[in-house]
Amino acid sequence: MKLSDVVSTLEEIAPPELAEDFDTGRIGLNLDLENDVRKIAVALDPTEYVLKRASEIGADLLVTHHPLIFHAVNSISRPLADTLKIALDNGISLYSMHTNYDRAEGGINDVLARRIGLSDIEEIDIGRIGTISPCSAGTFANHVAKSLDTHVLFTGKKEEISKVMVFGGSGFKSEFLKVAKEHNADAYVSAELRHDIIRSWEDILLVDATHYATENPGMEELCPRLEDRLGLDVEFIDHNPFIKAL
Repeated sequence: MKLSDVVSTLEEIAPPELAEDFDTGRIGLNLDLENDVRKIAVALDPTEYVLKRASEIGADLLVTHHPLIFHAVNSISRPLADTLKIALDNGISLYSMHTNYDRAEGGINDVLARRIGLSDIEEIDIGRIGTISPCSAGTFANHVAKSLDTHVLFTGKKEEISKVMVFGGSGFKSEFLKVAKEHNADAYVSAELRHDIIRSWEDILLVDATHYATENPGMEELCPRLEDRLGLDVEFIDHNPFIKAL
């Protein structure tokens, strides 16, 4: 199948116009080799490990959430050169579905909401809001950890949780939390919790479930969708940057 035909399908799933303005050119193809595609690899990040694994399985295209090249570059570092070399040597084009896939139907935030088990899910511009059976803050945090198979950090003075907002990735920002409060959310699940947010938003349960665990499920569930739409072999590559704790 032509790469351009695959790209058309990816853009149907996550239209580029949904992306934030900072996604220059709405990202898309980071590396366009204009090659035919017989096998697709999918991952959250285009790491060296992921590219090597993609080459081992004979992938012609790697689809990731985070782009290999995000900002304009004036020089190429050795790590970037090494990663690009793997792709070039093995004929692997690179495509990124970034903030457009966050917002898209069935994308990062929809999958995150379902994995946590939310009901009555409501789509809002920056995330999703839904409900769960009422439970304590500790019980809910433990439920998130088990649902996403990750460690979590949580804080806040909210005792009973029944309405939840989720935002995959680095979503602990005051403008997003204002939206959560406007929708009467008891808890907010995202990643990269900061000190200033902890101090400013004590009246809502804040659950940091890591950047990887809040976004990775969306990429994993993209695989069967692509297989169904394209009739191609699609393989998910899981590469969790596990951080050791003392």
